[in-house]
Amino acid sequence: MPAFSRSTTTTCTSVLVPPALSLPVIEAEFPRQLHPYWPKLQENTRAWLLEMRLMSATKVAAYADGLCYTDLMAGYYIGAPDEVLQAIADYSAWFFVWDDRHDRDIVHGRPAAWQRLRGRLHEALDSPEEHLYHQDPLTAGLADSVVRLYSFLGEGWNARFADHFHDVIEAYDQEFRNRMSGTVPTVEEYLELRRLTFAHWIWLDLLEPSAECELPAVVRCNPAYRRAALLCQDFAAWYNDLCSLPKEIAGDEVHNLGISLIHHEGMRLEESVAEVRRRVEECVTEFLDAEQEVLRYTERMDDGSVWGARSATAVRACLFNMRNWFSSVYWFHHESGRYTVDSWDDRSTPPYVDNEAANEAAGEK
Repeated sequence: MPAFSRSTTTTCTSVLVPPALSLPVIEAEFPRQLHPYWPKLQENTRAWLLEMRLMSATKVAAYADGLCYTDLMAGYYIGAPDEVLQAIADYSAWFFVWDDRHDRDIVHGRPAAWQRLRGRLHEALDSPEEHLYHQDPLTAGLADSVVRLYSFLGEGWNARFADHFHDVIEAYDQEFRNRMSGTVPTVEEYLELRRLTFAHWIWLDLLEPSAECELPAVVRCNPAYRRAALLCQDFAAWYNDLCSLPKEIAGDEVHNLGISLIHHEGMRLEESVAEVRRRVEECVTEFLDAEQEVLRYTERMDDGSVWGARSATAVRACLFNMRNWFSSVYWFHHESGRYTVDSWDDRSTPPYVDNEAANEAAGEK
């Protein structure tokens, strides 16, 4: 039974999933959930993208809803208070725009612009109030998101979130350098980097304000809880790799589990696809085992004390949303315009991005 059954809607989809990407276990065992605030969430995030100057009015009108960024978050953080979900969804939309800017800076050879942005983001993370009105939309957008996210729990959670996102920024810098030099990371190097560029710990941190409870380290570091948490995020990152592999090979990308397998393990394309799919499916089966371990852990935790009952309830809520990550990510990849490469006029340039780097990259080649 969902931890927040009163707050969820089970949704259906008529999207046809290509056989090579179909995971029957997800469709059968992971019912899709959607937070009832979603329609308002979509409307508000669309307005926020405009207010923060992160997308032009033309691009917001043409692409924002079809990119399904709010669908992804509304399918994951079930039970979150509306204002928490809104802050998370806006931050997630910002993250996608930032990811696109990072890609464009690489494609157009703008290392100085990237380094300026990298520095600003570190600064905005540490002192967001001072960057709310920064001229660079990405800097101001992060500051606005972080101020709101920092308002929900305590200073300990805020410091942990900041530490985790500083690591993500640096991982993006490593990816920038790899792509500029054509360096394909080994499989182990890639898996370590991917947990950072996919921001595993950020999305897991955000489970806590959604459950309205900051989890102590002893809970977060519990082997069963940590295993379930990493499996849901690894699934998402590697399923993304599986869906993106043909596009990224065509675009001379160097960051994809399949590409590392081909380059360093000597696999053929078909073998690498099979191996990535095997790892994706293994995440699902291992999560189902870890999920039961976490539930047994919450039974021991719920020892009759007020702390025990509250903590057990929060952990069950977080676990429920880890489970939702599987279905939300799965359907997002088959509904979002972010992955409809074959419909773009130019397969190398997403139609929803701007190629400029905050109007400051002229002449930088």
